[in-house]
Amino acid sequence: MSRSPRLLLTAGVLATALATLAACAPGSDTSAPPPQATASSVQTDASKLGDVTLVVWDQEVRGGQAAQMEELNKAFQAKYPNIKLKRVSRSFDDLKTTLRLALSGNEPPDVVEANNGRSDMGEFVKANQLIPLDPYATAYGWDKRYPASVRQYSSYSPDGKTFGQGNLYGLPQVGEVVGVYYSKKKLAAAGVEAPKTWDEFEASLVTLKGKGEPPLVLGNLEKWPAIHVFGTVQGRTTPADSIKQLAFGQKGASWKTPENVKAAQTLTDWVTKGYFNEGFNGQDYDPAWQSFSKGKGSYLIAGTWLQADLQKAMGDDVGFMVPPGTSADAKPLATGGTGLPFAITAKSKHPEAAAAYINFITSKDAMGTLAKTGNLPVADTAAQQVTPGLQQDVFTAFGKTVEADGLVPYLDYATPTMYDTIGAALQDLLAKKATPDQFLDRLEKDYSAFAAKNG
Repeated sequence: MSRSPRLLLTAGVLATALATLAACAPGSDTSAPPPQATASSVQTDASKLGDVTLVVWDQEVRGGQAAQMEELNKAFQAKYPNIKLKRVSRSFDDLKTTLRLALSGNEPPDVVEANNGRSDMGEFVKANQLIPLDPYATAYGWDKRYPASVRQYSSYSPDGKTFGQGNLYGLPQVGEVVGVYYSKKKLAAAGVEAPKTWDEFEASLVTLKGKGEPPLVLGNLEKWPAIHVFGTVQGRTTPADSIKQLAFGQKGASWKTPENVKAAQTLTDWVTKGYFNEGFNGQDYDPAWQSFSKGKGSYLIAGTWLQADLQKAMGDDVGFMVPPGTSADAKPLATGGTGLPFAITAKSKHPEAAAAYINFITSKDAMGTLAKTGNLPVADTAAQQVTPGLQQDVFTAFGKTVEADGLVPYLDYATPTMYDTIGAALQDLLAKKATPDQFLDRLEKDYSAFAAKNG
């Protein structure tokens, strides 16, 4: 679930988006899925597919994300001049807002980057708006290059009820882990070493606040950034299996536990103690992390998708770590998984060309391009050459967390409505309009209602 900051659409992109949406009619498409290809029938030589135009919607709008997509698209069209790409690129929030309408229309894009969670991909699967990629996975060998631990984040049962199992509906390019970026200069000036345990991290917040500046930078106007902050704190109080059960929307778990109360209380305590920048609930995500890159605050809890931009802005001053555990030798545990996967729409007239495109931008060579442009490849990660400093920090953090099976899903995956529920609930919690118990009551109501009817 790669979270790109809100950006203004360029005039060209906006015009393309409006033109596409003009052809779309609102409403759900609940027609039966189209006949599917078999692995043996898939034409994997895209040069033999004739003249094709593919419409691709993605959210690769920032620095390193945009650079890798532009380079790969250029290389794809050079190799396959018979396939013309029409790309529409927009921020995560804008894509999430418009994709549902586009998929329910008569002329949706061919390839889309769809948020893995139940509120998006799960609903699209249920409405038969995406095609299973299993035949293409076999034909291209994705099922061998991408381990089950990665594929589960884009897998659903055909009815969309079961998340993490069933058919493959998307293929991601990047891996993600939410951790702690820190300014080495700010920590050194305060006499603080990079913390190795959670107690040391919280002690450093006290020290840094004592120097006259809030240590934690957050921009939560879009509401989802606080989900990552809460998930980070929750990972220090709550067993990984419990988090996974909640995040995948499985029966048998509960938000109303002492561990989750402790996590919610920790966040409200941080607000009370002035650890966050002033006005964080009303500040956009983009200006917030940019202010951190310009010297405001000491810590930024965010995902690895900011690596390229922070490296460019801060150079050797910025470091990255998996959120410290309760002890120095604790297994790494962090929110994360994969970036938004690329999927093929059910109404695409060119599914084989779409699969060839997805294969190209997720190939072994593509992983090298991703690493070169400051991104974190989800496959062949260990084979990449990285530069010392932030990129090495990020690759090491992701590798160790995956090896320890320490990635837990994004919490908004849990139910079709949890993205809105937890985002709004966290804004109220952080604004002290809700107590930790009231906050968890809100999440429990959403989760339990869904789990009861989804079983």
